[in-house]
Amino acid sequence: MPLVTSKEMLQAALEGHFAVGAFNANNMEQVQAIVQAAVEERAPVILQVSQGAIRYAGLEFATAMVKAAAAEADIPVVLHLDHGTDFDQNVRCLRAGFTSLMFDGSKKPYEENVATTARVAYIAHVCGIPVEAELGQVLQSTDGVSEEQVKAAMTNPDQAADFVKRTTCDSLAAAVGSVHAMKAAEASLDIERIKAIHAAVPIPLVLHGSSGVKEESEVEAIDYGIAKINVATMLNQAFTNAMRKALADMPKEVDPRKILIVGRDAVKETVRHKMRLFRSSGTVNASGFVSPKKVFAKVELGGAEA
Repeated sequence: MPLVTSKEMLQAALEGHFAVGAFNANNMEQVQAIVQAAVEERAPVILQVSQGAIRYAGLEFATAMVKAAAAEADIPVVLHLDHGTDFDQNVRCLRAGFTSLMFDGSKKPYEENVATTARVAYIAHVCGIPVEAELGQVLQSTDGVSEEQVKAAMTNPDQAADFVKRTTCDSLAAAVGSVHAMKAAEASLDIERIKAIHAAVPIPLVLHGSSGVKEESEVEAIDYGIAKINVATMLNQAFTNAMRKALADMPKEVDPRKILIVGRDAVKETVRHKMRLFRSSGTVNASGFVSPKKVFAKVELGGAEA
């Protein structure tokens, strides 16, 4: 089916107490794995392309891959710009056919973040496209951040209310204890802060840096307004680890497809596990619409089986 926007599916997730998985892809195999898992799980999916992925694959090529995968699927697929850090990049992605945008002004002064986010939201809304914004700052593990730095960068609930009102953004990436690019799930989210932000703003909340968050903390956060959860590092780990093993197991293999398919399958199973963890599996009905129905009521944390 054609690409859809994230507006309705995130609202359904908010009301149904599940989260839509937003998975980053850097190549064809990852795109295929993400969409195939979503089809098999009957789950809505947001496929994210970062600015790094755009530099790697090219904007038109990355867009075309996602559009092709979505066209073959019978579940709703969103093409989302992850961490667009300037106005022009958002405009280019809007023109290319992205169905969800993000302006990340979290490193900029507050008023500049407000002004640019509002500008992006204005042009996107004219075209019927929703916009995600970030307030507070989800730090990078590669910067060697301390627990005190993470806490200091968290989103202020009162400021969030002012920010959402002035920018008209459709979803808010809140800094609540996660850190980007963590290679192990060790962080616990500030659930009380999530509750306060959820009470202050009427829109869906987004969790970035989930690969480094304990699964039980993710699940708890979903009940308090987290309706979109981003997954990137965990997919890259699954892909590269599987290919390392395949190369070791098949040292004489020269057909790259036989190695890449092993990586693709590993990503697919990781996505499947996360969709079940986020309670989004089984929420797409036979007509392709998202509803709050859940068919996987129990998920075993820390594994790929539900």
